[in-house]
Amino acid sequence: MITTLICRTCGKKFSDDQPVWRCICGGLLDIEIKNKFPSKKLNGKLPGMWRYREVIPIKDDRNIVSFNEEATPLIEIQIEKKSVLFKMDFLFPTGSFKDRGASVLVSKIKELNIKKVLIDSSGNAGSAISAYCAKAGIECMVLVPHNTSEEKLNQIKAYGAKLHIVRGDRDETARVALKLAERIYYASHYYNPYFFQGTKTFAYEVAEQLNWKVPDVVVLPIGNGTLLLGTFIGFKELLNQKLIKKIPKLVAVQAQNCAPIYRMFKNNTNCLLDLAIKPTIAEGISVGRPPRANQIILAVKESKGTILMVTEKEIKQAWKEICLSGIYIEPTSATAVAGIKKYLKTSKKGELIVSTFTGTGLKSHKI
Repeated sequence: MITTLICRTCGKKFSDDQPVWRCICGGLLDIEIKNKFPSKKLNGKLPGMWRYREVIPIKDDRNIVSFNEEATPLIEIQIEKKSVLFKMDFLFPTGSFKDRGASVLVSKIKELNIKKVLIDSSGNAGSAISAYCAKAGIECMVLVPHNTSEEKLNQIKAYGAKLHIVRGDRDETARVALKLAERIYYASHYYNPYFFQGTKTFAYEVAEQLNWKVPDVVVLPIGNGTLLLGTFIGFKELLNQKLIKKIPKLVAVQAQNCAPIYRMFKNNTNCLLDLAIKPTIAEGISVGRPPRANQIILAVKESKGTILMVTEKEIKQAWKEICLSGIYIEPTSATAVAGIKKYLKTSKKGELIVSTFTGTGLKSHKI
């Protein structure tokens, strides 16, 4: 496998043995992989995200840090009398989809022989990176905003991470982390491109579970967009290798109280607008200044998708309905459900829609 890190701003390239998470010009990095995916050899392999090993950029299997993550179930739920398929990603070891990215990123950190890392998070990414670092014997520092749920704080501390609570919002936490990242390797789930190499397995799993067909639409909540971008990368890789015939429409959903990417999309601008950010019960996507906002919008446009916005009331109602169906999710997951309801008002008849439950309700404040 040939792996190259490429700066989105200046085009500078880095080899995969360099411990970089951002270009020297300050630009964001993407990963280019040259390797053919042997889909016909999947039979007999163990289930789970590492069955796609040939397209995950880790050189030596001995560096893989994993809890033998199983492929999450794809279940059917009725939303407004429409059958929608949901990936149960809250069933991962730490209770959220972030384990996909954490497993790959921490594996690479181990491969680079890095002994200490830093991450900022609203909770789920911090929990995931902490858990995988604990297994790998890597010291982990986690920065979180002061309003992070107690349940997530307890989980991070239980893994032995050094927890630092920032007296500020999610964006202030990111600013503090960037300063610290000048001297500590940044295991960021939105800056570090290796994280997306884990979240892209969402697309591989969905395609395989649908017998190498793809849904018409994939609806996902977005804050920093780590799942959406990974999903786009995964489907694009599959399309380039002619294993699928199209990329599904990506429908991104933001909470009205914190919707910077939605506002950019609607105003057709490449610049983050100076918006007042209000607290939202969907704390997992409460990000006022996502660094990859333009990349998210480009992915949505290339897929011929759209970006929607939902209110706190709509999120709460969606959360209640899903919980009453027997599935306990955190409010961030309910944002996607509320978005599906809105999308269905203009959707085409017969569309196959896939979404996901990103995190368990055991992690969240009572609402």
